[in-house]
Amino acid sequence: MVFAGIMAVVLAATGLFLRLRLEHNLDQSINQDLQSRSDALVSLIRTGEVHLGEPVRSALRARGASFAQVLTPAGRLFEPHAQPDAGAVLGLTQARRAARGPTFVERHGAPGLQGEPVRLLATPEGFERHQLIVVVGTSLAARNDALRSLTTLLLIGGPVALLLASLAAYWTVGAALRPVEAMRRRATEISAAESEQRLPVPEAEDELRRLGETLNQMLDRLEAALQRERAFVDDASHELRTPLALHKGELELALRYGATREELRTAIASAIEEADRLSQLAENLLVIARSDKGMLQIEREPLEVSGLFATVAQRLSDRAHQADRPLAVDDPDGLMIEADRLRVEQALTNLVENALRHGKGRVRLWARATEGTAELHVSDAGPGFPPDFLPHAFERFRRADAARAEGGAGLGLAIVDAIARAHGGHAGAQNPSQGGADVWIELTRAGTG
Repeated sequence: MVFAGIMAVVLAATGLFLRLRLEHNLDQSINQDLQSRSDALVSLIRTGEVHLGEPVRSALRARGASFAQVLTPAGRLFEPHAQPDAGAVLGLTQARRAARGPTFVERHGAPGLQGEPVRLLATPEGFERHQLIVVVGTSLAARNDALRSLTTLLLIGGPVALLLASLAAYWTVGAALRPVEAMRRRATEISAAESEQRLPVPEAEDELRRLGETLNQMLDRLEAALQRERAFVDDASHELRTPLALHKGELELALRYGATREELRTAIASAIEEADRLSQLAENLLVIARSDKGMLQIEREPLEVSGLFATVAQRLSDRAHQADRPLAVDDPDGLMIEADRLRVEQALTNLVENALRHGKGRVRLWARATEGTAELHVSDAGPGFPPDFLPHAFERFRRADAARAEGGAGLGLAIVDAIARAHGGHAGAQNPSQGGADVWIELTRAGTG
């Protein structure tokens, strides 16, 4: 409808322009013809001496689609006996205006052209001692017929052209939008249960194809995110089920067989241990969920790396002593970072606990300054990571093997990576050439933005 309305306006404007252009061209041609005839008649008059000569009289007697008269400034016929007695074609007012300069006049009816529209050209001319007005005229019937014919053609052809153009536009737009409708129908069929479906892409290399490819790429990302969420829920459910089952079992044993005070205390202590494990797991899941939503709060402040290392080492000294593992801290020599103290301590604590749980030998905390950033490393002298595990080390619920899964949910390194990314940095892991495992987080140095 919009196209039809615009097309109707365009056709109407075009038709009006064509009619006005034709009218202008015809009027210009008629005026030029009148001017030529007037010049010719004036030339004939000038060849005479006192009266209108025979050549002039012959021109004045000529009839047909044109005529001529010679008038006085009073609007009367000059030498009436020399001109057909048909009455002057100009009135007194028109004659006086023509006496001042060439004038075009339109009227109905003229000698030999009764009832027809005519155009006159009145030109003043001096003849001996007389002031004359030479009038030539022609019928406008042919000009008006041409304009009427064009108007009729436009009135008939315009609506037909509008109808054909609208049908062609409707078909063209429908064909162009057919792929969009196909994509819309397929989109209504895609759901979480059938997320592998994709939108049909048209064969033409055009905007619709690029749109379809872009939407399919978006669906790929959504499916990958959905699969990650499903895996996350499945893994979280699995990890929660085990401590909950142990917790329930300990309480049931205490209820059924806790005959003595010591048995009850042992059962309650075990239940508290499992509750602590559940609480830690819930906290870890909350950190990852907030990180995925970009809502992990970070309160940056200038921090001295040596102070962070000392705090983490003191916190885990008993754990290292129980494992009979030395915990060494290198002096970072006044290195400062811009970070959230609690989150960075949490990340370093996870790295040290992983090294104590899965590595061997000395656990070392050390730092390395780079251009604008600082790397905080935790390394050990154990067997290192399996090579095929390194690319997935920071994925949630990822474990190197079943033996390393004891005592952990596979979220430690994922939380480290989430904390690093929340600070605008990243986490990394490698197996150094001298053996062991090396894991680090890279953060912004203080004073470098």
